[in-house]
Amino acid sequence: MAHKLTKTHYHASRFFDGQSIQENLRLTIENGLITSIDKHPQPTDFPLEGLVTAGFIDTQVNGGGGVMFNQRPSLETLRTMRKAHSLFGTTAMLPTLITDNLDCMQSAANAIAQAIKGQEAGILGVHFEGPHLSMPKRGIHSSEQIRPLSEDEMAIFCRQDLGQVVVTVAPENVSQSQIIELVNCGVIVSLGHSNADIDTVLKAIDAGATGFTHLFNAMSGLTARNPGMVAAALQDERVTCGLIADGLHVHPYNCRLAFQCKGWQKLMLVTDAMAHVGAEVETLPWLDTQIIRNGNKLTLADGTLAGSALDMSSAVRNLHQNMGVPLESALKMASLTPAKFLACSNRGKLAVGMQADFVLLDEQLCTLGCWIAGIQVTHH
Repeated sequence: MAHKLTKTHYHASRFFDGQSIQENLRLTIENGLITSIDKHPQPTDFPLEGLVTAGFIDTQVNGGGGVMFNQRPSLETLRTMRKAHSLFGTTAMLPTLITDNLDCMQSAANAIAQAIKGQEAGILGVHFEGPHLSMPKRGIHSSEQIRPLSEDEMAIFCRQDLGQVVVTVAPENVSQSQIIELVNCGVIVSLGHSNADIDTVLKAIDAGATGFTHLFNAMSGLTARNPGMVAAALQDERVTCGLIADGLHVHPYNCRLAFQCKGWQKLMLVTDAMAHVGAEVETLPWLDTQIIRNGNKLTLADGTLAGSALDMSSAVRNLHQNMGVPLESALKMASLTPAKFLACSNRGKLAVGMQADFVLLDEQLCTLGCWIAGIQVTHH
């Protein structure tokens, strides 16, 4: 992406710097980076009326704009998904490939490699959700494609041209040595779609797993003598958990509990979005069935939850307005926490030297505009 070699000054009426919300700041951007933030706006500065905050980073995006990454794993699909999600404040994402065959995984990896090489706006890497998952907790993942981790998949995951790779595995179905191998290749291992007991989960974390995929969903629950995945996710300080805060996947009480246990530091917002975000899609063909939209809820015909129609600004809004999480924490859970999880040091907050990825929100926390590397990519 070519940056215009210009200096732009903005006057932000409200500005979240990652610590607190300030008023009337001047933001200067040069060559895609923030070069200064000060308290002396000038009359000629470009006005930003609303709350300016760091762009949202979504580590689990299956689709958007009417397309699914699995169904058309191409650069064009990645661009469509990114544009759809930028309407809602997402400035960086991990396009997510749900369990599929090896050919589809190769095509997806090639599309991501093309995006990374071309410095495609907003594409940080890729999230492979599966195929090494647990049958009982597979959700909408194809039972025919769930399989052990072989050298073929390992070779794809360990490619060095894919940006940041996240792989979701069920720890009962991959070995500790495989997790160690993935981590040594620079892959972030996340645990999910799993029925594992606590000991298996803790061994996977000891081996280097640092994430949990959509906390509470598709994982062994918390009971008196079987703490399950949920207990490890909530209690272990080494791991960051993704949370789908749409009020449908996780009860608001459990969202509050997770925030109480993990804080904003280790709890990040994800959408798990399907093609429906930023598009008028009611039904979507899926395997031998279809995904049906009813309001904001997506299910298969049998009622199984099938991803979400959630966007990041709605996730922030739900967390703050409906679940009582302070606004500053909710904003960090959509930006700084995922940036830290991905070891992405140049994004996640607005400070001098950082990439100028930012969002303008109105009083209801709806997105008014979105900038990636200082270039405005959406207008409302």
